[in-house]
Amino acid sequence: MAAKTVTIRQTGSPIRRTSDQRATLAGLKLNRIGRTATLEDTPSIRGMIAKVAHLVEVVG
Repeated sequence: MAAKTVTIRQTGSPIRRTSDQRATLAGLKLNRIGRTATLEDTPSIRGMIAKVAHLVEVVG
């Protein structure tokens, strides 16, 4: 059975953000506005998305 995935898109810039928010974006494989990443849907990934919710959007 295939693992569930979540696709996220970066909508905000990490400029003038705290270092932990920048590191969270890097952990989500995002580094530029408009980039998308498809990751496994786990509680840890959901927590990372919640931490930078003002900089990303869930696409699918």
